Amino acid sequence: MAPNIQHWIKRLKDSNKPAYLLVADLIEEDISNERLRPRDQLPTLRELSQFLDLNYTTISRAYSEAKRRGLIDSQAGSGTFIKGKPPAFKLRDGSSIAMTMNMPPEPMSVAQKIKEDAARIVSNADLYDLLRYQDFGGTPEERQVAASWLKQYVPTCGAEQVLVCPGIHSVLLALMTNLARPGETICVEDLVYPGIKAIAAQLGITLLSIPSDKDGPVVSAFEEACKTKRIKGFYCNPTIQNPSTLTMTKHRREALADVAIRFNVPIIEDDAYGMLPTDRLDTIASIAPEVTWYISGFSKCFGAGLRTAFVAAPSQRQAQRLAGSLRATSVMSSPITNLLITNWIKNGIVDDMLKAIRSESATRVRLASRILDMWQFMSHPEGFHIWLPVPNTTGWSPSELAVHLRSNGISVVSSSAFCTDNNPPDAVRICLGGPTTREECEHSLKIIADTLEYPHHMHLQIM
Repeated sequence: MAPNIQHWIKRLKDSNKPAYLLVADLIEEDISNERLRPRDQLPTLRELSQFLDLNYTTISRAYSEAKRRGLIDSQAGSGTFIKGKPPAFKLRDGSSIAMTMNMPPEPMSVAQKIKEDAARIVSNADLYDLLRYQDFGGTPEERQVAASWLKQYVPTCGAEQVLVCPGIHSVLLALMTNLARPGETICVEDLVYPGIKAIAAQLGITLLSIPSDKDGPVVSAFEEACKTKRIKGFYCNPTIQNPSTLTMTKHRREALADVAIRFNVPIIEDDAYGMLPTDRLDTIASIAPEVTWYISGFSKCFGAGLRTAFVAAPSQRQAQRLAGSLRATSVMSSPITNLLITNWIKNGIVDDMLKAIRSESATRVRLASRILDMWQFMSHPEGFHIWLPVPNTTGWSPSELAVHLRSNGISVVSSSAFCTDNNPPDAVRICLGGPTTREECEHSLKIIADTLEYPHHMHLQIM
């Protein structure tokens, strides 16, 4: 018998696990330790049943299980061969197929144009000027360009209210420091960006979870909190929310803004995904500019390494106050990054990149709809993450599913990472932008679909 599988006999004798599952496990183990390699031929069903002293049906089920795990392939007239592990793709986040960090896809159609333009911009700049300390919040030109960009979302904002900052996360840290002291309370949605949970924990700020329905956070719950507690702010992510992908309705935005104005509660509008939809709703900041901090960035709509965020403060005085807090925590944003994004807004490259990301995201969402057609998930047609409920019938909990997929080179995020009410739904978030190519994205989605349909740890023992 060609493959070196003598050790299988002892393992089968020493284990109480169903034999068909153990044989599949042994194939998986031997692929991992390279005892079995891609294209190695396995014994026929009859040969293996005689060798292991197991009945033919057990070996047939074992091979079926191994095939479901993507380990082997059978060809009529040729036999059964090892497929091996999923292909080792080039990784974007240093861990596994990058579906954990929520990052946009990287359309190749604009890559060369961006590369050439970046080289031109930097070569024409004063290098030493870019290497010096800068005034916080951007140069007058950068702030003016930022304000002109933000006017499509906050029509009333002027350059004096705008700050150019080193990423949305740094803005949130400074804002939370400004708005609340340790022990004080900020309202949040029942599912939120995990970074806000980490910031609150670091600062000792209490997060009060506001339940949501299909239209967004429940207004009556927010109003009750404002009436009965000393609420210092309300953080929300109203467009293509992370993780649920929900977009808050216009009516819900207006109702929440009305409560915030009546109780003088500042709103932090984290609009990280707000550039993506071609059909946009009015921002909360456009409805209630006097109480809303509007934050927009480019890490989700251009590239994760482009750590530039624009903030429109409710007033010039509040912008100056925030600038002081940001200066204390991050000194300044990168002059080189500011230079690039300012020029890319002016020459239209940001618009080109956004169009390309929308198109690629839409293609990947369609891929997910086709491959995960058995499973009802939430998505936005121009977004790049999906929210996938994990039904009890699959036999998986979200955390178990995430761990299992990670062992297959695919990272998804369990609902508990986003939950603020200690009652996480049975769901996972999957970033479709993480895999570098459509082929990698398709391959990863197929593994997820197969894992949900055929959870190998849930097979019943043969009696």
